[in-house]
Amino acid sequence: MQSRAVRITVDIEDSVLEDLVALTGESKKSPVIARAVEDFVKRRKAREFGVMLREGLFDYPVTNDELEAQDR
Repeated sequence: MQSRAVRITVDIEDSVLEDLVALTGESKKSPVIARAVEDFVKRRKAREFGVMLREGLFDYPVTNDELEAQDR
């Protein structure tokens, strides 16, 4: 599936936008907002994945020791 950009209008406090610009190093507003949203989604998905791991929702066929041995 191919993704496409969607144009929206968002009201954001000036101070928050200034912080985003400083943190991302971007100079234009659209890339700043897009990057912030992408980062938020990635972090939320990672957190949800971590919860699923801790709850034992995945059954891996190898042990932790076997995984670490593969990394060497």
